[in-house]
Amino acid sequence: PLSSEDIYVITQEEDRYDQLALEYYGDASLWWVISSSNPGLAQNSYSPPVGIQIRIPQNLAPIMNAMQTLNDR
Repeated sequence: PLSSEDIYVITQEEDRYDQLALEYYGDASLWWVISSSNPGLAQNSYSPPVGIQIRIPQNLAPIMNAMQTLNDR
């Protein structure tokens, strides 16, 4: 879900979802959170397009709870 705490960044040439996850969450394995939070982008790449604005969610609790619910099915 969208939140007023979300961070929006303009992507640079060297950006990758795993590196952004490491920078903003301290955990590169959470790359999928950033990727899936930007559904208008291709989901088959570690690198977002250069020069676009992407959302980096800051409230991970609802995202992690939803993932746990899906995994428990």
